[in-house]
Amino acid sequence: MKTWFLSVALFASLVSMAQVDTTTPPYQRYPTLPPLQLLLTDSVTQYTKADLPKKKNVLVMLFSPDCEHCQHEAGEIVANAEGFRDIQIVMVSTYPLYRITEFAETYGLSKMENVVMTKDPNYLLISFYAVRSLPFMALYNKKGNLITVGYGNVAIDKILSLFNSQK
Repeated sequence: MKTWFLSVALFASLVSMAQVDTTTPPYQRYPTLPPLQLLLTDSVTQYTKADLPKKKNVLVMLFSPDCEHCQHEAGEIVANAEGFRDIQIVMVSTYPLYRITEFAETYGLSKMENVVMTKDPNYLLISFYAVRSLPFMALYNKKGNLITVGYGNVAIDKILSLFNSQK
C-alpha cells in the first residue's frame, strides 16, 4: 500500500510538470494594433500608436534590408503606390538606421507620404508577432483590428483586396 501511494504521488508530480507549450502568439490573443515603441530614422523621434493617422487602414511590415523577398515586396508596394494611398504603411526593422534609410531611398519608399520607416530598438514586434520569416505583414482595419498576417511574399492584389473588403 505504501508503494502504491508513493507511485501515485510520483506519477502525479511528474504529470503536473509535463507541460506542452500551447501558448498562442500575443497578436492572436490581442488582435488590435500593439502599442508601438519605434524610432524614426532621424534617431531621435519616437513613433507610437498615437502617431498613426486616425480612421486609416494600417500595414505593419517587418523587414530586413538584406532580404531579397523584402526588397521585392517594397518594389511592388512602390509600383502600386496608388492602391496604397489610403493605407498607412509602417516599415519596421531592427537594422541600423542608416541601413533603413538606404533601403527606403533605394526602393522609392521615401517618396511615398504614407510610408514611415522605423526601427524597433527593443525587438518588441518580433516577439509580439512571433515572426518566423521576413517580410512579415500585419494588416489592420480603420478601427485598429487585425485583418490578417502574412509571411514572405504576399501578392499585392491580395493585400489590397483584403483592405478593400473592410470598407
